[in-house]
Amino acid sequence: MKNLPCPYLPEVLNQHDFNLTRRHGHEKGDAFYKDALCYAQSQWLHGKPAQAILQLNKAWMADLPLDTQIASIYPPPYQTLRWILEQAKNGDCGYLGNPVRHFQHLASRMSGPRAAIRSWRAWFCFYLAESILPRATFPRDGEQLSREGLWIPSFSQVLQEIKENGWSGEEIVARDSFGAQKS
Repeated sequence: MKNLPCPYLPEVLNQHDFNLTRRHGHEKGDAFYKDALCYAQSQWLHGKPAQAILQLNKAWMADLPLDTQIASIYPPPYQTLRWILEQAKNGDCGYLGNPVRHFQHLASRMSGPRAAIRSWRAWFCFYLAESILPRATFPRDGEQLSREGLWIPSFSQVLQEIKENGWSGEEIVARDSFGAQKS
């Protein structure tokens, strides 16, 4: 193991692989959500912050009921993402990649079940990553912006869409992950 545990993710005792989430098939409920978070912790512990972030993306694929108990124990992982980005931004925790570019691409190319809300979540993560990471080191994909004429929605619109279409209370959790940086 390389990194200390993320305090916002479940404790794991063993290293996990893709089978942990794949075993759920098309069922994306509570168990899938928790397993995606466990897989993220496993990746983080083993010095793979970029892979941990991909597992957070997977957790947001879950189809959680409005009042699920698992979300009260492990809220939507915006604060988790913030913590990982803050720990890994200097390169001391393993390969991070460029989360700003990653979330820009994810948000603009989303497909599959619940693609619209997952895209709004990715736009929020894009803004969160930009608020934490130095822009000179972690820039947007300017080529995509100009080539595709990509429109980046406003932060307030992103929050509104999450409020209207996300899990119960998700917008508050997202907003809180920014702390005093954005309102």
